[in-house]
Amino acid sequence: MECQKLWERSEDWLKYAVGIRLCRMPAEALAEQKKAALADERIRAYLRDVARFHETLVSNHKNPALPAQKLLFLLDLGFGTEVPEIHTAVGEILKHQDENGVYQSLANFPVHFGGTGRDTFTWCLCDAPWLLLALIRAGVEYERYIKKGVDHLASLCRDNGFPCAVSREAGKFRGPGRKDDCCPYATLIMAELLAAVPEYRESAQAKTAAETLMYLWAHSYEQHPYMFFTGRDFRKLKAPSGWYDVVSVAGVLSRFPFVYGDPRFQEMIGLIKSKQDADGFFTPESIYTKLKGWDFAQKKEPSPYLTYLCLRIFDRLETERC
Repeated sequence: MECQKLWERSEDWLKYAVGIRLCRMPAEALAEQKKAALADERIRAYLRDVARFHETLVSNHKNPALPAQKLLFLLDLGFGTEVPEIHTAVGEILKHQDENGVYQSLANFPVHFGGTGRDTFTWCLCDAPWLLLALIRAGVEYERYIKKGVDHLASLCRDNGFPCAVSREAGKFRGPGRKDDCCPYATLIMAELLAAVPEYRESAQAKTAAETLMYLWAHSYEQHPYMFFTGRDFRKLKAPSGWYDVVSVAGVLSRFPFVYGDPRFQEMIGLIKSKQDADGFFTPESIYTKLKGWDFAQKKEPSPYLTYLCLRIFDRLETERC
């Protein structure tokens, strides 16, 4: 589908992203679209939330309303630290870093799950990569502010992907799974982080993470470590990308050209393409109800934003093959 068709059916908040990410238009030619996007009240609300970055307790990583998820959403739309609220959010992230270089979130792990039961700045492997990835996408200096944390998290990789791991402030907390299993979600977001770092993009850790994600896909009805299922619900198209579903996993894997020839990855792409309508659009099959008001929070009509996510996956495949 030509990007022009998506452009025409997109709301103002999405047009800027479509223009720079898919249509390859120069940012300076899209000044009016960017201004209109930033004026959208939904975008304004997200910006207000990310500026108060650590006022929201991280208690559920599947929550798309978390400031980290909203910040990554805004960065993906093409906004950066030239936007005052994003600049503030980056500053807030940088205030809380542990001795390993990993940035922390305000969380509370219950005592009965091995945590301390207190609100504490800490990290676990299913949120720490978000913050490092956000800093990378915001253009923060890598060597000075990011590299140490990435190196530490990358060192946690095992033969079967990334585990459920936490910082010492979280006590003995561990998710609902066997200690030797990988955490599929931690593996997913670590893969996305590693893909964003040139020195790690083809590393052993990146290849292990990608292999683990494809292995879980191939054994989707047999294995579900840490209660992450890769079955019927996983296969439903959903936006935004931020959890463990086929669009999110295929999106991350599409950042690694070394998986393109793998039949398991091709099967994922084939599944997504099979759901494209005659006009080239995609309709959500599962939604986050708390995101009511966005085009991707309904299941009756095609969603330009979900279509944007899927077309970006296809675009990466075509760009890398050229």
